[in-house]
Amino acid sequence: MPLIVDTDSEPDFTTNPESRFGVNKTVAVIGSGISGVCAAAHLLKHGLSVTVFERSNGAGGVWKFDERPPEDPPYVYRPPSYGDQHHIPSGAVFDGGDADFSNLQVRFAPPSPCYVGLKTNVPTPLMGTALGNWPEGSPTSVSHSAALQYIRSLAKRSGLDAVTEFHTRVEDVRKTSDGSKWRITTLALEKEDGIPSARFTQKVRDFDLVVVASGHYNMPRIPQIEGLKEWKDSFPDRVIHSKRYRNPEKYRDQNVLVIGAGVSATDVCKELGEISKKTYQSTRSGRFDLPASVLPPNAVRVATVERFVPPEAKIEGEEPTLGNNQPIPGSVVLTDGTVLQDIHQVVIATGYIVSYPFLPQLHSDTTVDADPNDELVVTSDGVMTHNLHKDIFYINDPTLAFIGVPYHVATFSLFDFQAQALARVFAGRAKLPTQEDMRREYEERVEIKGRGRFFHSLVTPGHEIAYVKDIAEWVNSYVKETGGEPMPTHSEEFLKEYEVLKSRLRGLYPEVAKNDGRLQE
Repeated sequence: MPLIVDTDSEPDFTTNPESRFGVNKTVAVIGSGISGVCAAAHLLKHGLSVTVFERSNGAGGVWKFDERPPEDPPYVYRPPSYGDQHHIPSGAVFDGGDADFSNLQVRFAPPSPCYVGLKTNVPTPLMGTALGNWPEGSPTSVSHSAALQYIRSLAKRSGLDAVTEFHTRVEDVRKTSDGSKWRITTLALEKEDGIPSARFTQKVRDFDLVVVASGHYNMPRIPQIEGLKEWKDSFPDRVIHSKRYRNPEKYRDQNVLVIGAGVSATDVCKELGEISKKTYQSTRSGRFDLPASVLPPNAVRVATVERFVPPEAKIEGEEPTLGNNQPIPGSVVLTDGTVLQDIHQVVIATGYIVSYPFLPQLHSDTTVDADPNDELVVTSDGVMTHNLHKDIFYINDPTLAFIGVPYHVATFSLFDFQAQALARVFAGRAKLPTQEDMRREYEERVEIKGRGRFFHSLVTPGHEIAYVKDIAEWVNSYVKETGGEPMPTHSEEFLKEYEVLKSRLRGLYPEVAKNDGRLQE
């Protein structure tokens, strides 16, 4: 188990807090989706020594399609600190068949929720980055394969292939005993060429700085609805979370219940439009549910699920079996008293839990979201990332940063702007406010927006533009002092396309512009 330990004396961060940052500092970037690629690329451009850890076999994040779905999550409450990774001991050796090895890969690096028909839902003119433009002639909406190709082209031209360790997942991130470094424990799946054999090797390395860019879509949120677990236990292939959804064909001529009314849930309903016999979309009537008017003709919006009535009792010792066209022998009771019968399939599209399992010391699985302390990043609700300055820097120790936390944004573009600001701070070309000032600004924002998932939302028209302008003005205020190129803001082309998009969203979300961004569920 190789160990790289820094033996220098502890820096005096109290008298010189900016000594934490500067060119040639070592940075670990966790994840190589669009947020990780942008972060690593800009850090390299600003002269830092970067290592990227990616648990799968390539860059791309959520846009990397794998026909193999991830394993089912437990259908009981699981705290955020558990994450979606399965424990595999260091030094473990696998020597089996191809099918078993494929299952092992899925357990080690669960595939993303990318499905066959996934396309971008933000126009490509709003999805560009400072690292490179989309190919000329790209349509407004592109397939997952085109998005993947774009991300990988950015990684290649930025030199990230040479600094990325694939098949390597981060197991633990914590400060060294003297507090001067971050000690990172990784587990690598090392495969022998040509045969389904593998070894798991652990390494422990120290870094000056850490960037978490592991994305939103890892740990499925399973609603705790009466009877749901019994349905899943009895007919496991008939009840799935949308992270396991891959294509609509298995639902042909069947009655499908989709729980949730966000983007993913509605996409599933649309894909089932010409396939399923009937689709029921159950919703809690949340502020950001898409309207029922976007559903296909064979889909209907229904009330919240109150309970699943368990399948009829089976004869002891017999396993329940259903033919392809047989519905589940149970019923679904909704909160308005409606009872749904003859349901063949259930797709749970209720989103994801915020989780950084490699930072267990910054999780609390007993503290509720409404009452976090100044140290926690994730509480038991798993609905937001706490204690970040401008949704990027961990206030108590900004040598730890996060890219990709905001929701309801032009993701590629916004995460690239975040990465540009991050790189300037980590390179010592821009300075953070004092910890007291960062804390004060954060608490003021909590007071305005409230805690919860929509604390990070920039859906209100103008908020995304204002956010980028704010961080650009801040880092650019140091250009004369520290040198370097100023950070750009949104282009005129972007602003025009943005107004078109927001006009469309106002029609979809009538309450989007109300209450000055108090975006609570």
